[in-house]
Amino acid sequence: MKNLDPVKLELIKAAAQQTKGKNGKSLAPVMMNLITSANKKGIQFTPGEVSLILDILKEGKSPQECAQIDNMVQMVQNMQKNGGRKGRS
Repeated sequence: MKNLDPVKLELIKAAAQQTKGKNGKSLAPVMMNLITSANKKGIQFTPGEVSLILDILKEGKSPQECAQIDNMVQMVQNMQKNGGRKGRS
């Protein structure tokens, strides 16, 4: 984490703080906010950085909550691939 861009690090720390005590389902808005905030600042997270974020979000969560987080990430990735469009071909 020490080689991480300071702006990215601050975004990740803020997201980690917002997720404390939350369950898997309530993490989706936090993750979306993190991505949106980063995009507004012209920041893209690398796959390694995304893995780090997910590890932080999963810290102390049950296996079921970790699965919910994984599902949420997959949903977010699908939305990004589709340009944020839901249910359109």
